[in-house]
Amino acid sequence: MRQGRTLLVLNLAAVSHVDSAGLGQIVRTHTTLTRHGGRVRLLRADKRTRDLLSITKLITVFELFDDESAAVTNFSP
Repeated sequence: MRQGRTLLVLNLAAVSHVDSAGLGQIVRTHTTLTRHGGRVRLLRADKRTRDLLSITKLITVFELFDDESAAVTNFSP
């Protein structure tokens, strides 16, 4: 953010489990970037992570993508 970068694509392809601490960090990052006009996108979240986001209602907060180029190039408001 110090360099003016407030758009983040978080690639979760190698993540097999997200616990409460990990989820909390993703939410904190989202909150911080949003306050500075930024956005967070989640890339390649597995079914387990998508289910967690759904249960916690965070599925409505984050944009999820399976295609990296779409996640990166589609940051229009």
